Amino acid sequence: MLPLLSHIIAGATPVSTIGHVPWSLEARRWVMSAHFTEEDTEALLLVAALAGLGLAVNLLVLGLYLLRSCCRCRRPKAGPPEVSGSPDGGGCVTWSCVAALLLGCAGIGLGFYGNSETSDGVSQLSFSLLHANHTLSSIDRLVSETVERLDSAVRSELTTLEEVMAPRTELVAAARGARRLAEAVAQQLGELAFWRGVPLSPIRVAESVSFVEEYRWLAYILLLLLDLLVCLFTLLGLAKQSKWLVIVMTVMSLLVLILSWGSMGLEAAAAVGLSDFCSSPDPYVLNLTRAETGLNPEILHYYFLCNQMVSSPFQERLTLSQRSLASIYAQLQGLEREAVPQFPAAQKPLLALEEMLNVTEGNFHQLVALLHCRGLHKDYGAALRGLCEDSMEGLLFLLLFSLLSALALATALCSLPGAWAHFPPRNQNALSSGSRPSETTSSGWVCYPHLWNRPPTREVSPSLPGFF
Repeated sequence: MLPLLSHIIAGATPVSTIGHVPWSLEARRWVMSAHFTEEDTEALLLVAALAGLGLAVNLLVLGLYLLRSCCRCRRPKAGPPEVSGSPDGGGCVTWSCVAALLLGCAGIGLGFYGNSETSDGVSQLSFSLLHANHTLSSIDRLVSETVERLDSAVRSELTTLEEVMAPRTELVAAARGARRLAEAVAQQLGELAFWRGVPLSPIRVAESVSFVEEYRWLAYILLLLLDLLVCLFTLLGLAKQSKWLVIVMTVMSLLVLILSWGSMGLEAAAAVGLSDFCSSPDPYVLNLTRAETGLNPEILHYYFLCNQMVSSPFQERLTLSQRSLASIYAQLQGLEREAVPQFPAAQKPLLALEEMLNVTEGNFHQLVALLHCRGLHKDYGAALRGLCEDSMEGLLFLLLFSLLSALALATALCSLPGAWAHFPPRNQNALSSGSRPSETTSSGWVCYPHLWNRPPTREVSPSLPGFF
């Protein structure tokens, strides 16, 4: 969708040939780039601008309809006042407004569900990033600890062992061979910490995503609650036939209508961009990560693809390290058999070296498990599922909410003035009981014209009430 819009904007694809654009080729060209191009950004802005165009058309149609209704209401009516003021036809207008508001309430329910699904998808993305950061940090920590232990063994225990066995040159040569192997293992293991010194930190990305998601979730909750309150108070105003409440809710409905169209534009742009990304995420994420981290492409392909067709770039170093550790262990066993009977002082450094070697071997096995692509690829797949399934579904429900809310509020704004015009006056009850309105003279006295022609009444005793 996004590459297609980009070519439409750039003028490379005529409108008559839009349906013949090869989708896979255009999508592949877009995802092979490391960043959004200028045409892609313009395409997303075009999608968002369509919502602005819809808002302008909606407001124009709404204004013309209200102007026509106002002009029609001001025409002189041929019937008597009693007929012209009757509420004939008001029920249809009122019930159409009520039906539109109930439709808006149903859309609000969809909006709450979509907001929750979007939040769940982003939370899954953040959790996957944090777990990947834990894996990468564990690799760096194990490599640092193992290299530090090997360097310490080379500096202290092996040096002491050489000094103790100085009279036996063949034993000293074996100890020096173990020193060279330990130094080689430390060098090989040091190169396994591939994420060390990388400027891109998954935990910072997770914190930024969570920060933005919190404010997005809160903004949508406030919008949904505002929409719900507008619908409920409008229904209350129609039920109570309160003109001031209907007037206030009409203004609030216009505000929420504008917000609904704005959110619709953002949701449409986000849905188009996300769907285009989810159509083929691997090349885009691969090139973007390479551009941000500068890592070897073999390492990135190994973790992003994680199949039998891609071999581990660490396999050779791990194999050499394992063989070197086995050789060191064999040489220490030989030294223990030959040197300890002649040099009892060599037993203590040999035991320390064997203990160090056991800890190093345990760290090595943990490092092999962490360097396997299963863990990081699982986090990558979970992050993609959170974005392309939960978040995408949530965006579609939010888009449906915005559309239903805009339609409901536009219908309500067209119906509310007509319903308001059919509200009965405040003094209708007084007129129906037979009373007549009073008049006030210029001198400030209150006159009752319906009592002028009435004959005078004599005062009666309080014991005879109701008689004249």
